[in-house]
Amino acid sequence: MRSGEVETPVNARKSTSAGASGVQSLIRALSILDALAEHEDGLSLTVLAKAVSLPTSSAHRLLTTLQLKRFVHFEPGVMTWRVGVQAFVVGNAFTRSRDVAPIAMPFMRQLMERTGETVNLYLLNLGQAICIAQVQSRQVVRAISRPGGSLPLEISAAGKAMLAKMTKSEVDETLSRHRGLELKRLARGGSRKLHAELAKIRSRGFALDDEEVAPGLRCVARSILDEHGLAQAALSIAGPINRLANHRLPRLAEMVVATGDAITREFGGSAGENR
Repeated sequence: MRSGEVETPVNARKSTSAGASGVQSLIRALSILDALAEHEDGLSLTVLAKAVSLPTSSAHRLLTTLQLKRFVHFEPGVMTWRVGVQAFVVGNAFTRSRDVAPIAMPFMRQLMERTGETVNLYLLNLGQAICIAQVQSRQVVRAISRPGGSLPLEISAAGKAMLAKMTKSEVDETLSRHRGLELKRLARGGSRKLHAELAKIRSRGFALDDEEVAPGLRCVARSILDEHGLAQAALSIAGPINRLANHRLPRLAEMVVATGDAITREFGGSAGENR
């Protein structure tokens, strides 16, 4: 060994090599799960190995390891490999534990910076839209709906965005179950108008509160979907009508829709279903 050189212990070199090999094997195993998840009828060993660019021997070795932990399942009758029950268990744990607010917050901050307006996140609860998170505008005059506050579904942009993902009968049931007085009011001529507006929301992709909640206040909202295409939340921007003016509305709505869809994807839903 030359002067000044430091010899790496043999055990350390072996440990580093084993660690790198372990990471590579993990990445390959996850690639196998990803490939199987895209083919519900399963894949043969040969086709699967080709899909993940592995020799069949390496793919088989990883599959048998995953099979021990029930992440994959082999169907001997058709000689195919499929996603196993443990993959569902792990995925279902994510469904149970995920919380839309922490996922949405970075997107909400960015949207506030781009629009200059207050950004809110709402959940549907007991027939109302409940504000659960907010990023306030830096403007002197700003719309304030504090987290914890609630709005009627049928007149708020967030509420209408979530109602628009329901069927007509689901909308009527939701309003009658939790908001009987409002449904009676709607029945006096407004129910047909509400359903017509919900159809328009489905067509254009966003909901609008045009001074319905409060004079001088305008809101634009987009629903956030889960993996079943159901609205689990709604994102909105809110501000004085002179700032959310007609000439700005198309661009503002475009940004709300894009941000809402980004949150939907991060949440595990399909933004393509938000139509």
